[in-house]
Amino acid sequence: MELLVLILLLVIGFFVFLYFVPVNLWITAIFSGVRISLLSLIFMRVRRVPPSTIVESLITATKAGLRLTVEDLETHYLAGGHVPLVIKALISADKANIQLSFKQAAAIDLAGRDVFEAVQTSVNPRVINTPSVAAVAQDGIQLIAKARVTVRANIAQLVGGAGEETILARVGEGIVTSIGSSQSHKDVLENPDKISKLVLSKGLDSGTAYEILSIDIADIDVGSNIGAKLQIDQANADLKVAEAKAEERRAMAVAVEQEMKAKAQAARAKVIEAEAEIPLAIAEAFRKGNLGIMDYYRMKNIQADTEMREQIAESGKASSQSTQANPSTND
Repeated sequence: MELLVLILLLVIGFFVFLYFVPVNLWITAIFSGVRISLLSLIFMRVRRVPPSTIVESLITATKAGLRLTVEDLETHYLAGGHVPLVIKALISADKANIQLSFKQAAAIDLAGRDVFEAVQTSVNPRVINTPSVAAVAQDGIQLIAKARVTVRANIAQLVGGAGEETILARVGEGIVTSIGSSQSHKDVLENPDKISKLVLSKGLDSGTAYEILSIDIADIDVGSNIGAKLQIDQANADLKVAEAKAEERRAMAVAVEQEMKAKAQAARAKVIEAEAEIPLAIAEAFRKGNLGIMDYYRMKNIQADTEMREQIAESGKASSQSTQANPSTND
């Protein structure tokens, strides 16, 4: 029983020894030309750094002719970097004669960018298609343009440089400026390369992680007549203002008319009130002896004569107007 326990402890100890002392990995490194001590591999286990990742990356770098140390790779791994990806990017940059140091690659990787993709973009420029950009020329015609922007990665500005969104925004702004400064939309349609030249001359890749190689106008479509729409909208607005002013004047005229009617009614009321006081005045004159009965009848006769003359005059005017309107009746 004691022998079985001893054998079991020896087996467990053997596997624990192989885990903390990766002899196979150390032998592989020696035969690959990588000088690394067995004690360093043991300390990697203690620091929870996978020795296989570090050793295999160091072997790959050494075979590619890169001079790196175990401490560099281990430090980058502990900082949260992707060691195999950095080694792959360094080898690709070295083969393409691109100046890229391990510190630069590590910084780019720790900044959250894909360092290998950046190197690939620097070697093989990529094309970015802009969305449709609408702009209005000075003659009021809207143009809708699409562009293809050819860029390559700027290794020196990958850390802290702006991304594709900034490139697209700046190119769109340049297109709008170029079209807006054109006298006629026909000039833009005839020479679309003017847009590319104007946009390129602005240095839109300043402060970005890319270098703009070319800007090509892929398509230009004619949109709506914005100038005519604005004129129609302005005319409608002026019409509404004129209608509002006319309605205001009409309301003021109605108010004045109502005021005049009110004044006329007030005047008539005063006349009626004054006429109502005449019988009272006549009665008062009778009581005081200022008016006799003969005087009263004489006044009535005068009023009757006056009314009769007015009626005769009105009938005479009516017959005269009728004769003038129908002259054949006199014949």
